[in-house]
Amino acid sequence: MDTTRPFQDRAHGGAGSHHAGTWGTQALWEALNPLLPGLSIEVVDRLPSTNVTLVDRLRDASRGARDAHGRGLRADDLRPTLLVAIEQTQGRGRLGRNWLAGADTSLTFSLSMPMERADWSGLSLAVGVALAGALDPSGSHIGLKWPNDLWLRQSGGRKLGGILIEAIGLGDHRMAVIGIGLNVLPLHLAEPVASLSEIDPQATPPLALAKVMPALARALLRFEREGFAGFESAYADRDLLRGHPVVTTDSACPRGDALGVDADGALRVRDASGAVHRVVGGEVSVRPAPDAG
Repeated sequence: MDTTRPFQDRAHGGAGSHHAGTWGTQALWEALNPLLPGLSIEVVDRLPSTNVTLVDRLRDASRGARDAHGRGLRADDLRPTLLVAIEQTQGRGRLGRNWLAGADTSLTFSLSMPMERADWSGLSLAVGVALAGALDPSGSHIGLKWPNDLWLRQSGGRKLGGILIEAIGLGDHRMAVIGIGLNVLPLHLAEPVASLSEIDPQATPPLALAKVMPALARALLRFEREGFAGFESAYADRDLLRGHPVVTTDSACPRGDALGVDADGALRVRDASGAVHRVVGGEVSVRPAPDAG
């Protein structure tokens, strides 16, 4: 495949067909390729999950590279890939939760790329900082809820978007698959959620993608150099849990007061005895306590 191509044609509706103009893939590729050389952009009509699709591709490539009779690892396997689904039918959030995303109302995409930095601590927080900064430069509308959610501050706070990061080994390399879901237009669900249109009436999924992707690419390159330390201050400015009572599923600290995050992105929680606990990722859920407001 020619690595200068900005997108791929897909029989099931690729950016190389009728989506190219609507989504501005040529201009987006031209903006991103200097940051992510060899980038491939695909926009498809419908997928179960963009993350699952990219993870499956990388696993297939990994099996091929390990097979003595296979093709071995190719340079194309390591190229960054941006995959956008106009409609995602089986999207996944953190801890296996579903992420509902309607056609034309949501932005759902995943980016896969090699990340050679050994320590990925705080990566989801850094991604959240990049997205929030691109969509709300002033910081007055969008806050971040540890460890991977964007919330709209207005009306008591409602979820605007989520982040899911997965790691796949590919030869001697480690690939990050970074999945993003953003509510762009209003969704009518049993549990009230926010939409980007509340702070930007002109918002559409293609315009939102054009806003967030350059910021995300720059943030990932910075994270490779600096880790979460380069984002710690910016995260603190948007931290919605800091200073509030929280409840957690961490048996060592089931409830307490959130004190912000450590330099590695761990959530610090002070319990009733005054002891400070570090809550890290994995099978941990953190929500504002009922009296947090």
